[in-house]
Amino acid sequence: MTVSQIIFLILGVGVLVVAAIVFSFFSVWLRASLAGAPVGMLNLLAMKLRQVPFSLIVDARVTARKAGIDIPTDDIEAHYLAGGNVVPTVQALIAAQKANLSLDWRQACAIDLATKGSGKSVVEAVRTSVDPKVIDCPNPASGRTTIDGVAKDGIQVKVKARVTVRTHLERFVGGAKEETIIARVGEGIVSTIGSSESYKVVLESPDSISKTVLARGLDVGTAFEILSIDIADVDVGENVGAKLQEAQAEANKSIAQAQAEIRRAAAVAVEQEMKARVQEMQAKVVEAQAQVPLAMAEAFRSGRLGVMDYYKMENIQADTGMRKSISAPEEKK
Repeated sequence: MTVSQIIFLILGVGVLVVAAIVFSFFSVWLRASLAGAPVGMLNLLAMKLRQVPFSLIVDARVTARKAGIDIPTDDIEAHYLAGGNVVPTVQALIAAQKANLSLDWRQACAIDLATKGSGKSVVEAVRTSVDPKVIDCPNPASGRTTIDGVAKDGIQVKVKARVTVRTHLERFVGGAKEETIIARVGEGIVSTIGSSESYKVVLESPDSISKTVLARGLDVGTAFEILSIDIADVDVGENVGAKLQEAQAEANKSIAQAQAEIRRAAAVAVEQEMKARVQEMQAKVVEAQAQVPLAMAEAFRSGRLGVMDYYKMENIQADTGMRKSISAPEEKK
């Protein structure tokens, strides 16, 4: 093969590659042009080089254009590169326009990015704004079925509520979600029950709970607007006041028993101390008595005590003992 043939072959391959690329761009370019949303060839080539699915970007632009919304391809591409879902965002923007809602492309992109990874979507946000949704309070997924409060008379009241909300698109980004609504409504229900004089008042007019809670403006700072709070069920629970009084009485009893045990232990300790002191005094008496013979012996040696004196003392002691023995039976009588 000659050099000229090799060059001709290379040029032929190059022409075929360029033709294939142009043909792939041409179909997308032609589709956009026929739909009234033209996109330049250079823009398509630039998106190809940036590894952006230009067909997806063009289809999103065509969809928006057919709905009367003109979105530049650069804005759509920027949202894609930011990690957004292009097609659902365009669909949400079209749905908002059909429902006469104030939503522009920037807000739609912000909502789409804010809901990423949360199980929500910008389409759902727009749909909820048009068609309000109902939130169970408490959420059955939390394992609780009722919100429990205690009236002033000590009777427990169990309430199940349903909250109807509508998405507030302007507050969706950065606003609190459903969990906050459930928590605030639950707090308001417990507070309203707790301020009631009797559980009978709650049973007679359960709508007073919803009116009181709704008047507190619980949707401030949230992504929703509360339309209504409906009490689905009201039940009477336990007598919490009586149980608390019973528990308090048991606690007081235990305290009194503990204090009595302390006093008994102190008395026993004092008694043992007195016995020890008696033994100590008796030991001292025995010790003193043991000193008497020694003192008498010393008196004999020093001459201060004579034999006759000792006999007199012995006679006195014997006489005293006799008198005690004679008088003892009379004392028993």
